[in-house]
Amino acid sequence: MVTHIVLFKLKDRSPESVERTAAVLRAMEGQIEQLKSIEVGLDVLHSERSYDIALITKHESMDDLQAYQVHPVHKKVSEHMSQVREAAVSVDFIS
Repeated sequence: MVTHIVLFKLKDRSPESVERTAAVLRAMEGQIEQLKSIEVGLDVLHSERSYDIALITKHESMDDLQAYQVHPVHKKVSEHMSQVREAAVSVDFIS
């Protein structure tokens, strides 16, 4: 299993904007065969170092992660995220 984690800091950090963006991420569920699980978490601390949204996805293999990355649904979400994010960091690991 491969775990893919991305943290997003948004340009507009208002609660409404964060929830709208989280809904865009959650909408991938059930749309991409290689996406075995998805979790979208919203920051509750709102500290200076906090990111606004955490995306955690699970994939059966590295090949499935790669297929997820280029899937049309993911590409559309990525386009949206590139417009609304200020910053993003990620980590991928075998779990």
